[in-house]
Order: sequence, then C-alpha cells, then structure tokens
Amino acid sequence: IESLYLEVSAVNGAVSLPLHSSIVLFLLSYTECSSFHVYLVTDQADILPSLSGLVPGGLAVSDVRRDELPGLVRMCRLPAALEPGACFCRAGLAVVLRHIIQRTCQLMPGRRDVASLLGFKNTCLKACAEVSQWTRLCELDIPSAVEEHLRSPEDQMYRLPAAILNLEKRLGEPVKVHNDDKIRRQKLQQQKKSDSHLKGPNTEMESHPNESHPGVELSAALAKLSADAVSAPATRERSDIRKVKTTDLPELEHVFAEGLYFTLTDVVLLPCIHQYLISLQKHTPSTLSHLPLLLRWYQRVQELPSVLRAAKDCGMALLSLSTADPCPPQPENPQPSGAEQEGPKLKQEPFIGGPRPTLTKLQENGIDAVYSAHPCPTWTVDWESLPAAVNPTEGKMSDARAVRKQQQLDNLVAMVTELAHPGHTVVDFCSGGGHVGIVLAYTLPKCQVILIENKEESLVRARDRSAQLGLTNIGFVQANLDYFTGNFNIGVALHACGVATDMVLDRCLQARAGFVISPCCYGFIQNTLKFNFPKSVFIDVSACVYGFQEHMVLCRFADQTAVSLPPERRLIGKRCMGLVDLDRSWAAETHGYSVRVMTMVPEGCSPKNNMLVGIPTR
Repeated sequence: IESLYLEVSAVNGAVSLPLHSSIVLFLLSYTECSSFHVYLVTDQADILPSLSGLVPGGLAVSDVRRDELPGLVRMCRLPAALEPGACFCRAGLAVVLRHIIQRTCQLMPGRRDVASLLGFKNTCLKACAEVSQWTRLCELDIPSAVEEHLRSPEDQMYRLPAAILNLEKRLGEPVKVHNDDKIRRQKLQQQKKSDSHLKGPNTEMESHPNESHPGVELSAALAKLSADAVSAPATRERSDIRKVKTTDLPELEHVFAEGLYFTLTDVVLLPCIHQYLISLQKHTPSTLSHLPLLLRWYQRVQELPSVLRAAKDCGMALLSLSTADPCPPQPENPQPSGAEQEGPKLKQEPFIGGPRPTLTKLQENGIDAVYSAHPCPTWTVDWESLPAAVNPTEGKMSDARAVRKQQQLDNLVAMVTELAHPGHTVVDFCSGGGHVGIVLAYTLPKCQVILIENKEESLVRARDRSAQLGLTNIGFVQANLDYFTGNFNIGVALHACGVATDMVLDRCLQARAGFVISPCCYGFIQNTLKFNFPKSVFIDVSACVYGFQEHMVLCRFADQTAVSLPPERRLIGKRCMGLVDLDRSWAAETHGYSVRVMTMVPEGCSPKNNMLVGIPTR
C-alpha cells in the first residue's frame, strides 16, 4: 500500500484542510480508491477528531509530524505519494491526482468513469503549469485565489479574483473535441427540427435562452459517463446536413469545465468553487449574477451521482443555486482583483530581421560570446568496465546516437565529479530515463543522487535500470520543478528545453548549489510569470538598446546549429547560443556565482553543445 501525504492547516489552534488536500480526498472518494494510507501532516497532536466528516470513510488515516516525514517527501511540496521502499515519490497536485486515477484503473479495470477522468489521450492536466495556462489556472491560480478570498472575504466585496473571471470566460468559449464535427451536425439537425416545430400554429418556444441543458452536448457527455453505454448506431445525417460546411456548423457549448466531458479538471475545481460560492452567498450574494456560466457548471456536476456521493463523504453540502434566480442589481460591476486590475498587457510584436544587426550592436558595445576552455577535455567514463544497465547503449537508440550520448555524459560527469564531495546530494533535473543520474549514482557511491522528471514513463524506466544495478544511493521524484523544494549541493541537467534551463538555474541559485547544465531548444525561450528575458545587464548597456524582441531573435537563431546546415549559418547559431548563455551566466553572477560557459568535447557530440558550470562564491 502506498503512502499519501496531505497538508493540514492550523490557524489560531483551529485545524482545517487546504484546498489541495480537500481535492485529493474528494478524488479518493469519487474513485472509491482505498489503496493508499493517508498521512495528514501537522505540527499539532490529536487532529483527527477535528477533521471528522471531512475525511472520507473507508480510508486508512494517520497524522504525522513534519520532522518525521520520509526524506524524499520532506524535499517536496505536498501533496505527495510515496511508493513502498521510500525511493519513488510523486509530488504536486496534478501529478498525485493523475496517479490516483491510474492506480484505481490498475486495481479496478472496469471503472470506465474513472478512466475517462484523464480525458482524450489521457492528457488532462498532464502538461506542467509553467507551459500550460490551463494547468496553471486549475492547479495553482484558482485554489490560491479562493484561499486568499476565504482569508478575508469582507475585504473583497465586489471584487472577483482574476482566476475566477478567467474560468468564467473559458466556460463561454466554443468547445473543441476530437469528434466535434459529428456532434455539431447532430446539433444542427436538432436545431432545424426545433425550428420546424416553432413555425407551426400556436407553438411556443420550449427552450429558454438560459436553459442549463444543451441537448446534444449533454447527451454526449452523459453517454461518456455511463458504464453500460453502447455506441450509437452509425446513421447518416440528412443530405442537407451532410452538405453544410464545417465552418458553418453551430458551435458546441460547455457542459463541463473542459468541454463536453467530465474530467479531472472538474474534480479539481469543484471543492474550490464550492467554497467560493458559499462565501459569496454569505457575504455578497449579488455577485453571483456575474458568474452565470460558473453557476450553470456547478449545477451540472451535481447531476452526477458519483459527485453527490463523494461530496457527502467529504462533508461538502452542495448548494442548490439557479442561474434563473433573480439577483438584486449592483450599483456597479464588480472589479477584478489581482492581475486583472493591471489591465491587459501589451502584446510583444515579433522582431523582424536576422541576427546580424543585433550581433553587431552588441559587439560594438563590447559584448560577444565568450567560451572558457574545457578543464578536462580528455576525461571519459570507463564505459567498458561498467555494467550494461549504466550504459546508454542499452536504451532504444541507434549506435551512432548512443556514442554521442556517451560523449555528452562524459562532459557532465567530468564536471560534476570536479565539484562533488562525499556526502553531497546531486539532483538530476529533467532526468528523462536517467542516463545522467544513473551514471552519477554508480560512479559517485558516496553521494546521494535524486532524479526529478515530470514524465512518469521515463522515470519508471530509470527506476527499473537502477534496480538492476542494486543502487542504494538514488531516489526518484515525479514532479514539476517548482514542487521540489529540498536542499542539495549540485544541480545537473542535460538538454533542459527552453525555459526549463532557467527553472533549473533558478532552483540551484535558491539552494546555493553548484550547477552543470547543458541548455537546449533555445527557440522555446519566452517570457513567463517567473522569468523575463534578457535576464542580465544586457539591457543596461549604455547606448545599446537591447530588449526582449532582439533577445528572442538570438534565441531563434541559436537553434540553427544542426549539422545539415551550411557551416556559416552554424557558426552564427553557435555565436547566438553563446550570447544567450552569456546572459544567463551574467544573471547568475549577480547572485554571487562564478560561472563558466564552455563547449562540450568533441563539439560534434551534439548540435546543442554548450555547458554552463557555476559555483557559489559567497
């Protein structure tokens, strides 16, 4: 049985469950999954009686103090799930929820309703919050906004959180699903049939503009949830319906949060929106009139028996609210809170032109790519003497690629070996199948090595390889980078794509750890909530106007280093790579680091052959 660790809040001696913990418990009840032992993490004693009614029955539940948490769990933000053996941890809301669903499906293969929570191609909330606006909204923004509102509801009268407004807007957008053409034609046929009835004598319109049940959409949604549903017989639409262009078909309306089908997103949102609506009804009921789509969604999820059962099990007394209920008019529209108050951000226009004007401008101001000499260009791992499971040639890759992978690992392992000391913790970020981490764990037996990766399949492969080797100094964390909060001595990443390199750098700077990083996919670099580019004093160079647009030009051309390109273009690409990484190194130096930007040897081991090596100097 796996261990599941959930946060418990304590304010002025009163204990409660944060929304992330409530969401996990709600899913456990919805799936009727009992294969986890739930540990409520707290600094207070005897909290279980205070949470009676909020924790589903049938679960094995205990409380645990923070200082008693297993090592990997202590290094992560909760919620977290730990496999027996204490070397494989999953952390973060979306990752843990997806794991609960997958675990339930393994134990109860017939639970079609549970399997469907992961959506089309099992991708619901799979993308990390840093790259997916939808995941960020559901996993981070809405729970945070609701909890902030609940802390001081009186201070936010007539102020709707930006995240709630964003969700209301999303619920009004047209729905796109993989078979929407077929459903949209069914909807058109239904509309024409309805229109023909309306033309008859003494016929009144049966549906109301605010009707909460779009016929075709709701039928498709409920059919997906039915365990005994059978596929509808294949019937051809009327000829006039078949001839209608796809662009002229009616749009589908939302039934649930992501469109037609009830998914994990709805499970995440329901405890949050439920708490928010309770607060609005108590303090500012008139504000409800500004959330008609959210109210309609809230009523629809209550039509599912499994939702009602799970809500009752978790002490959620769902409200009966109607979008048709009259609400007293407000003197003025509610004002958005948070980021919405700042107004719309100006869209960055793309920079037109090649890199040469930018390169010339920087060079005229004394800025150009600078590479340090490789300190140990002939150092290599003794691959012939290592077990087969350590060698990347065991993976699914060609012989030529395996040799290049060995050469890349030679560079990173050489630099980590230079920095590492016995007792150090080394973290392999974006570890994939564990090529870097497993070599480090095997060659540095007196160091603890932790692999962090968002993709479960890759991390499971790494765990299986390490098990073959009998490694005891290695741990595995499936999580987005932001959910790993532990201390470590050295961070390493091989070909971290785009801003993932900057996220790894940022995490190393926070931990005051050394780093050995090989960037990749420069063209994917973009401004995010956490990072703005350029990051360093590039933007402060006197008489040199250099900003985001020109930096993006360098990033785009930094990707043009493939061996198939003409030599001159590859040289320009390498120069652009050097400037982008120079910006990163200068930014790290402002945090008290000494940084070297160097080229892997041999240069042909990868088109992306830059390597940043940094150590804290203070």
